[in-house]
Amino acid sequence: MKTATIGPDTRHHHETVATRAPVSVVVPCYRCAATIDEAVGSIANQTLLPAEVLLVEDCSGDGSLAALQRIAAAYEEGWIKVIALADNGGPSRARNIAWEQATQTYIAFLDADDTWAPRKLELQMAALKADPSIALIAHQMVVRERGTPIPAPQEPIQTQIIGRFRMLFHNPLPTASVTLRRDLPFRFDEKVWFSEDYLLWSQIRFSGHRCAKINQVLAIWNARAPGQHGLSDDFMAVHRARRIMRRRLLREGYISLPEYLFTRTVGLVARVRRSVKALVHKEAEYHRPQTDRPQPG
Repeated sequence: MKTATIGPDTRHHHETVATRAPVSVVVPCYRCAATIDEAVGSIANQTLLPAEVLLVEDCSGDGSLAALQRIAAAYEEGWIKVIALADNGGPSRARNIAWEQATQTYIAFLDADDTWAPRKLELQMAALKADPSIALIAHQMVVRERGTPIPAPQEPIQTQIIGRFRMLFHNPLPTASVTLRRDLPFRFDEKVWFSEDYLLWSQIRFSGHRCAKINQVLAIWNARAPGQHGLSDDFMAVHRARRIMRRRLLREGYISLPEYLFTRTVGLVARVRRSVKALVHKEAEYHRPQTDRPQPG
């Protein structure tokens, strides 16, 4: 059978199309020229390659589109598809557009500034083969400095089903870890800019679909450079979004009134604790001796 080379690094890319995972990798890209090579490289270095990669250029207005086109041209023709949007709509819209254009049974999400471990898809597809009833599968992630090697999986490698109770209180499913069935009748809410992933995973889980998580670190969030911030860094906005999300889940019948009231109380306690901790830290900084404080320059 004819083999195909999947890019400039050919260490283990001489694989037949038949052996690739039935996965469409979706990567929303916004002003990502500095990080996208590493993200795509982590896809190309998978021990089990996905069938296709969809890079969605979200009208960055900089050199990102040229970077994506350069990367696509460096790999096997047709393996990477670049979708250029005419206007900026945010990551949810970008993911939804790629979701509609995906051709494979499963969709895996990766952000343009994160990276996968080499065995990510291999282990997820093995878990899905062992239990085809799983509709969504994720894994652990950690924050590390860019370029830090991801530790190899440690035995025992286990797949755990995510219970309803666990899903109520926090999001155990990082977006860049998620692989899900393309035919699920859900999408990201494009009007939600905080915890939009948590809302989608909750709708999937609370509608009765089985969700699972592998007990291994198979991707990393690359630590941001000093001064860089993302949407998830606005903790108060995230808390507000989650309050709105839980009211919506109650209204749409995904959770019961007792579940809503309980999670609302737990969320309030968490916010109070965070506020008190921030206040204590601020007071401690105020009362530090002047000689102990960092000096400008």
